[in-house]
Formats: sequence, structure tokens, C-alpha cells
Amino acid sequence: MPESTPLTNQLLIAMPALRDPNFARGVTFLCQHGEDGAMGLMINRLSEYRLGDVLAQMNMHSEIPDVVDAPVLIGGPVQPERGFVLHTPNGDWESSFRISERVSVTTSRDILVAIAAGNGPRHAVVALGYSGWSPGQLEQELVENHWLTAPASERLLFETPLDQRWEAAANLVGVNLFQMASYAGHA
Repeated sequence: MPESTPLTNQLLIAMPALRDPNFARGVTFLCQHGEDGAMGLMINRLSEYRLGDVLAQMNMHSEIPDVVDAPVLIGGPVQPERGFVLHTPNGDWESSFRISERVSVTTSRDILVAIAAGNGPRHAVVALGYSGWSPGQLEQELVENHWLTAPASERLLFETPLDQRWEAAANLVGVNLFQMASYAGHA
């Protein structure tokens, strides 16, 4: 994979003026950012699926109610049929990318088999689709005040309730989004 930049392992928090329905009030965890562009997973958009539904589509089953009922997120508008597991990095999975010492993303089936059996990572979030930016696109969106950035927090990624993540992410850098104007300007 290409070398990452400081935006890898950061949160992109949609500014109040961002009206794109895919990202309005969204929080995206950046898995990778470099000269080839950026890739991330939204961590606060609930899909219509539960993990039991996804497992059934893959001819898998779990007897564990917390697994069957676990929410599946919308990771972004790109390739919505593709699954990603954002997790704490315990386990040796076939197709994993370590984002930091504490967080990895895996796309291989073996992690879902382990989760279904109760042997998966301690913390995991399953998302369908991803968010992607072409080279220079994210940098331009940052200049245009579409996003606020904040360091990623394991607690926010895995424990904060979904409906609180937008505000909680901004609070990581001392920003109250509800006190900001819903338009952007440049001095």
C-alpha cells in the first residue's frame, strides 16, 4: 500500500454546512491517505442490515444474539456491496491492513467466521461500502471547510452510541458543532 500521511487514523467530521446527503453530519475514519487519494469508513451511519443478515447472505450463521443483532454501518457510497470490518488488531486475518497499533481493517471472510463463532476481535464494527477521494480531492474539501479533523479515539470508534458520534468527534478537539454557522466563508 502507498505510504500514509498524517490524515491516516484521523476522523473527518462533516461541518454543519456540508449538505451532501452521503456525508451530512457524518464521521469518517480515515484508513488510508496518500498521494493516490484517501479511503475511509463512515462510523455513524446505520444501514438497514444487522450482522445476522450479512452472515446469512454469506451462508454463515451465529447462535450468539449480540452477533446476530449487531448493527451494520454504511461505510460510504463506494462499492456498497463490499464489506469491511474495522477492529482492534487481535487475530491473524487473511486480508488485514493495520492502520495504527490499535486499529486494523479487514476485508476477508475469515474474520466474520470468527465473529460468528464468538472468537473475533474484542471490538469490531462491520460496514458496507467505503468513502473514497481521488488525489487532491480531500485536501481541496478541507480547504473549502467541508471537514473538521480530529485524532481517532478507540472509545469513539467502538463504544460511543452511533447517534452521538458526530458531536462527540468534534468534542475531541473542543468544537461544539451546534454553535457553528451552517455556512462557510473565507477571510
